[in-house]
Amino acid sequence: MSGGDIAGLIAAGVFLVLVALLAVPIIKLGGVFDELRRGIRESVDEITPTLAETQVTLQETNRQLAKVDSITTNVHEVTENVNSLVALTAATVGGPLIKLAGFSAAAVAGFRALRPTRGKRR
Repeated sequence: MSGGDIAGLIAAGVFLVLVALLAVPIIKLGGVFDELRRGIRESVDEITPTLAETQVTLQETNRQLAKVDSITTNVHEVTENVNSLVALTAATVGGPLIKLAGFSAAAVAGFRALRPTRGKRR
């Protein structure tokens, strides 16, 4: 064996040790990736039912909001009707009350004018 052959064998041995030393972290990294994959799968398995429940909750909320919307519409219509009724009542009763108040004021003034004055200085 020549010196070149021995150097080649030493280089091959060093390369084999280097590959063996690098294989350990690569194997551990593969284990980390396996754990990561397993964790993601478990997370997806847990999130899927939660998303389904959230979808059902949102659908029920939308149904309830539709009911509230119809109730709000009905309350708005009732409020408009009451407002119209109050305006009609004010117009119907208000006009004669103003006339009655004017008549009462005129009658009081007339009775005061007809009443004899006592001790009134002129």
